Amino acid sequence: MTRIGLTGGIGAGKSTVARELARLGALVVDADAIAREVVAPGTPGLAAVVAEFGDSVLAPDGSLDRAALGRVVFADPAARARLEAITHPLIGAESARRTAAAPPGTVVVHDVPLIVERGLAAQYDLVVVVGADEEVRIDRLVRDRGMTREEALARVRAQATDAQRRAVADVWLDNSGTREELLERVRELWRERLAR
Repeated sequence: MTRIGLTGGIGAGKSTVARELARLGALVVDADAIAREVVAPGTPGLAAVVAEFGDSVLAPDGSLDRAALGRVVFADPAARARLEAITHPLIGAESARRTAAAPPGTVVVHDVPLIVERGLAAQYDLVVVVGADEEVRIDRLVRDRGMTREEALARVRAQATDAQRRAVADVWLDNSGTREELLERVRELWRERLAR
């Protein structure tokens, strides 16, 4: 089994890379998707988040209001740390379960936004970082995710810097150009380093 750590700042294009790697044959273990699952309605994770942050983080249907929670935790590092103390162990356990279930010889891509911030790079055979200029990322977040510029900037600034990401990157995939250019870089990575 080959374990790839895939990371990149919010809005850099990491999800596009993960989808292409899955299409090429990798098993993608998506930490963001798992993060949503562990706080789904009826889970112990959601109960713990509500106990910590109150009912104001719930939507009318009883699900987690991610935007409301985001406004709290991305404005306050201590609140973000309290949230991570709840969710990260749950995400880690489910990620480990999915990895253990993979057949021998599988290329397992761990799609983890916080590889750098959490000091996880050494856990992987190869760390792939998707990068894009900060302004490009902010524009994408405003255009594609409906954030205000201030919200987008807070999310970007809450994460590692490009210099910190480059320090752990075995492969840097630049996504300042077109989607097709990025996909071609991913296919080249697959052919040259992963498909064996």
